[in-house]
Amino acid sequence: MSEYYIKQIFELNKGKNKKAKINTFGCQMNAHDSEKLSDMILKMGYEITNDNDADLVLFNTCCVRENPEDKLFGNLGYFKNKKKNNPDLKIILCGCMMQQKHIIDKLRSSYNFVDVVFGTFNFHKLPELLYNNIMSNSQIIDIWDEAKEFEENFSLTRKFPFKASVNIIYGCNNFCSYCIVPYVRGRERSRNFNDIVDEVKYLVDDGVKEIMLLGQNVNSYGLDLKNGENFAKLLKEINKIDGLERIRFMTSHPKDLSDELIFTMRDCRKICHHLHLPVQSGSNRILKLMNRKYTREYYLKLVEKIKKNIPDIALTTDIIVGFPQETNEDFEDTLSLVKEVAFDNAFTFIYSKRERTKAAKMPEQIPSEIVKERFEKLLDVLNNIVGKKNERYLGSTQKILVEEYDNNKLTGRNENNILVHFNGKKNLLGNLVDVKIINCKPFYLVAERI
Repeated sequence: MSEYYIKQIFELNKGKNKKAKINTFGCQMNAHDSEKLSDMILKMGYEITNDNDADLVLFNTCCVRENPEDKLFGNLGYFKNKKKNNPDLKIILCGCMMQQKHIIDKLRSSYNFVDVVFGTFNFHKLPELLYNNIMSNSQIIDIWDEAKEFEENFSLTRKFPFKASVNIIYGCNNFCSYCIVPYVRGRERSRNFNDIVDEVKYLVDDGVKEIMLLGQNVNSYGLDLKNGENFAKLLKEINKIDGLERIRFMTSHPKDLSDELIFTMRDCRKICHHLHLPVQSGSNRILKLMNRKYTREYYLKLVEKIKKNIPDIALTTDIIVGFPQETNEDFEDTLSLVKEVAFDNAFTFIYSKRERTKAAKMPEQIPSEIVKERFEKLLDVLNNIVGKKNERYLGSTQKILVEEYDNNKLTGRNENNILVHFNGKKNLLGNLVDVKIINCKPFYLVAERI
């Protein structure tokens, strides 16, 4: 059905040199959704641009933290003025933030200049919604409360021709007390096993060398299929695909990381030895309040098992500082866990209260000055650990997938997902090249071609 509306808008845009700008907030799932949206927008006759003077501006939103919400409404004020000078400018909002009632109420009451609004379950309807807006010249808001249908056969426009992301599971069943994702992305829904494998084969035939498998919790893949298929089996099947060089995935929930998955990572050559394993806190009391469903001791034993089977593994994590009722002792437990595990990197967040979550109603919200002090202390500990961990690469030979070029400077990542800079020519983009590490910085490595 979307093809019909794509063709209609393409005819309307023919010969007009229309441009579109896509603004993406949030996680890699959102970034992948924006690739699909970009493909539809290109087919409708727009040219993708970074210029704010575009004819269509789309915001793919995130609601995990408060900052993206503030950023969105700040941007809308700017584009309201742009629309006064260009009434034909189309402003489109989509993504997780749009699944929240208070956001929709705010848009209806104060932002009637926004043209199209949709959520996380119906982004494939963009062409239809935009066409209806063009024909009616009225605001179109279409929010689904759950997934009704999927349209997954996309010919994607990718940022990199040599690497791509593939969704394997949508939604989340975990209901961590701080997280709004289950409310805006819905319950877990695994894609068909063979459809995923076929998509990866299609991408590899199209020149892709590295695949990132995506899900809010990839370890849950297959639990709803009830046919014995699981994430480890999926990885083994993808590992067989000729022409594919690297397999990555995120995110893994510690409570669902099986021995079978650890052994699969160990035994399958193409699976990169990098594991993102969010811990969130090192305190059992806070982990229980977060509804994480594991203990500090369980997490540490899991890390021990992973390191025993995959000695060169790079472990990264997520950590929240300032969760409600977090005491100094709880925070010190987090610091001690960080030191014991010696993470290769971490995404660190100050707790952000989100509507509809249990944590938002908890007593003893932590004062901001205390949270900021703890946050800075955590960063100091992490930066010291990460810098020392990177020193192990000094003098080693690393295979790098070259991703970016700028004035004879190349940038790529090694198997452990560490950023590496070295000199070279543009024709190396998309290639796997061997380099020798000659300098180690806290968050990247410097190398020379071998």
